[in-house]
Amino acid sequence: MNGRMLGRREFSRLCVALGLSLPVVRTMIFRPSFAQSVGTVVALGDVRRTVKFHDGIFVPALGQGSWHLAQGRHPEAAEEDALRTGLSLGMTLIDTAEMYSDGRSEELIGRVIVGQRDRVFLVSKVLPNHTAGDGIARACEGSLARLGTGYLDLYLLHWRNRDTDLSSVVAAFESLRAAGKIRAWGVSNFKVSDMEDLFRVPEGNRCATNQVGYNLNSRSIENDVLPWCEQHGMPVMA
Repeated sequence: MNGRMLGRREFSRLCVALGLSLPVVRTMIFRPSFAQSVGTVVALGDVRRTVKFHDGIFVPALGQGSWHLAQGRHPEAAEEDALRTGLSLGMTLIDTAEMYSDGRSEELIGRVIVGQRDRVFLVSKVLPNHTAGDGIARACEGSLARLGTGYLDLYLLHWRNRDTDLSSVVAAFESLRAAGKIRAWGVSNFKVSDMEDLFRVPEGNRCATNQVGYNLNSRSIENDVLPWCEQHGMPVMA
């Protein structure tokens, strides 16, 4: 591929070759080029490429999403097997959220990672309406219980509401990190203005990543969010 943009058919063939049959493929992008991130994987024939967070944590560059899992669309045994297949292929990042299937997605993933938690980079997300008071801590404990683990590798604020207090969110995330409940934290669906607001609050620049919608049909982040994150040395999770 050598850096040229993948066409739809080429991308589909890539997904088939890698066994990507899940609803979402999560990709960590450090430089503003989807082709560079995925094309390099094709060239190397290796999905174990990593991205480094600013605090030194290494993250798998290609992972699996779980939106729409555990909704009855397919037998859960088949969905679990698909995730295990992805792990066997080297896609050891799994992304989920407390709202996905009302927590059933986390429970499904918890069954998948039994006996292999140490090789999985686990990501979950907290709803913005759970950020008041000790809501983030309680939401995190709920996710940990459903996932059957003692910690998350990455914990994200799913999106920002109009009344979201970013300073209290950051403080709660930092408290969880200090307690060993999470290794890193970040945000999701943040625009440039949201990121700038985040960086104005104490320790807001400890944000590890911004998870946003980005695919061949939706590339608007190339105009603003992706360049902003590159300028600040922050990988984007697509």
